[in-house]
Amino acid sequence: MATGKTVTVRQTGSPIRREKDQRATLAGLKLNKMGRTATLEDTPSVRGMIAKVAHLLEVVD
Repeated sequence: MATGKTVTVRQTGSPIRREKDQRATLAGLKLNKMGRTATLEDTPSVRGMIAKVAHLLEVVD
């Protein structure tokens, strides 16, 4: 099912004083410190995770 499409995200906000589920979503996206980037498969589940913590992320590409 891997289509080869990817999405790169950069963490711009801190998870401090955020809800537990938002911190867990960042960990699921392989982000845990400000300024880190992660390249992930572009799937609907990853897009949903990005939408959940969009205020803490920046989509690079």
